[in-house]
Amino acid sequence: QVQLVESGGGLVQSGGSLRLSCAASGFPSDYYVIAWFRQAPGKEREALSCIETSDKITYWPGSVTGRFTIGRDNANTVYLDIASLKPEDTAVYYCAAGNYYYCSAYVPPMHYWGNGTLVTVSS
Repeated sequence: QVQLVESGGGLVQSGGSLRLSCAASGFPSDYYVIAWFRQAPGKEREALSCIETSDKITYWPGSVTGRFTIGRDNANTVYLDIASLKPEDTAVYYCAAGNYYYCSAYVPPMHYWGNGTLVTVSS
């Protein structure tokens, strides 16, 4: 059973930085992708970035500002670093995974989702 558990959210001041982590386990195969999404209050969910088991990375339009960095701490933990936080970054950040060999330029449906971690940025 696939489990995704996010951590690292909280209250942070504008201009600060944050690392979110996603602990992943239970994948049925060796090939899958893990991605980060966010949903701000009253807004649509936004796709940020994706990492393959080979560590190849794709950044989606939601992270076009260049302030987001996805990476892997180890085989089972993926992180998302967010720099120069702004109040508009306030959102629930979700880790998701899909049974795909690679991350594509478009955002495919994800098969598994974590419960999310709330990031609140104060001005």
